[in-house]
Amino acid sequence: MAFLQFNGVGVTALAAAVPRHVINNYEYTQFFDAAQVKQVVDKVGIYERRFADADTCSSDLCFAAAEKLIADNNIDRSEIDLLVFISQTPDYRMPATSVLLQERLGLPKSTIAFDITLGCSAFIYGLSVVFSMMSGGGIRKALILDGETRSKVYSPKDRRTAFLFGDGGVAALVEKSDAFGDSFFSLNSDGSRGDLIKIDAGGYRNPSSPESLKEKVVDEYGNIRNDEQGYMKGADVFNFVIVEIPKDIKRLLAHAGVEAADLDFYIFHQANNFINSYLAKKLKLDTSRIPSTIHKYGNTSSVSVPLTIADALKGRMDGDKRLLLSAFGVGMTWASGIVPFHNLKISDIVEV
Repeated sequence: MAFLQFNGVGVTALAAAVPRHVINNYEYTQFFDAAQVKQVVDKVGIYERRFADADTCSSDLCFAAAEKLIADNNIDRSEIDLLVFISQTPDYRMPATSVLLQERLGLPKSTIAFDITLGCSAFIYGLSVVFSMMSGGGIRKALILDGETRSKVYSPKDRRTAFLFGDGGVAALVEKSDAFGDSFFSLNSDGSRGDLIKIDAGGYRNPSSPESLKEKVVDEYGNIRNDEQGYMKGADVFNFVIVEIPKDIKRLLAHAGVEAADLDFYIFHQANNFINSYLAKKLKLDTSRIPSTIHKYGNTSSVSVPLTIADALKGRMDGDKRLLLSAFGVGMTWASGIVPFHNLKISDIVEV
C-alpha cells in the first residue's frame, strides 16, 4: 500500500464556472413520460443540472473560472509556472487542451502544461501530482483547471444515465507556504473493472464508424444509445464503492494518524446521495460536515469535489481547515486525500 505525503503546499484560491442553462430534471421528459421521470428523479435526488451549449467545451468553463480566479486574487500571470488540465471531454484528440489554455490565458511560454485524463477521481490525483511537483522546487504558482461536459457523453434516451450528469469547470491556485501542514493521499486503480463505466467506440481500439454512431436498443427496458455514448453498470459500481471506499479512507486516516472527527469537512464525489449516506454511516461521520451539491448540479465527474467546495463552503473556509476528499469512478480508479487549507479564497461562481 503506497501513500503520498507532502508539507508546505496547498490550494490558496478556488473559482468555479457552470453553464447558465439550467435543466429541471422533472421537466426532462422528451423521451420518457412524466411518471417515469418523477420516479427516477425522486430516487437519485438530482433536481437540477447545468448543460453546456453545443459551442461550449470544458476548456471554456475552465477559462472562465481561471479568469475569475486571476482577477479576484490579483495574480501575476507571469508567475504561473505550471498548468494542469483535467478532463475526459477535451477540445481535441490532439493537441492537449492544457497547451491551448496556456496561450488563451496569456501565460508565459515557460509554463509547464499537460493534461490528466482520468475520470471522477482525477481532481484528487491532480492535487497529488501538482503537490509533488511543487515540493520539488522551482515552481512558484500552479493552476489546476478541471472541466467536464458530461452532458455531451451520455444518451438522453438511456434512463440509467440520462438524469445523472451535468457540466462544470473549476480553477484552483496551488502555492507553497509554511501555513500548510501535512497532506496525505491514497491513489488506487483496478483495470479489471474497466467495463463498469465505459464508452465502447470512438477511440483507436474501436474507431468511429457509421455503425458506432447508429442508435440501438441496448437492454430489455428499451434504453437506447450508440456505441460512442457512455454507459454505467450502476449496481456493480455501487458494490465496488461500498467495499473499496470505506477501506481506503480508514487506511489513510490510520496512516496519517488522524481521527475523522478531527477533520472539518468531508467532501465526497457527488455521484449518488444513497452512496454518500452509506459512506457516512459506515465511517460514522458527522453528516453536518458533509456538504452536498448533487441536487443542483448532478454528477459533474472530477469537477464535483472542487465544485462542492466552491459552492457549499464559500464563507466557511477562513483560518485553518482540514478536509477529507474522496472520489471514485471510471477505470475503476479511486482516491482519498487529507488536505489542509489556510484562509482559502473562494470566488463567486461564474455562469457561462
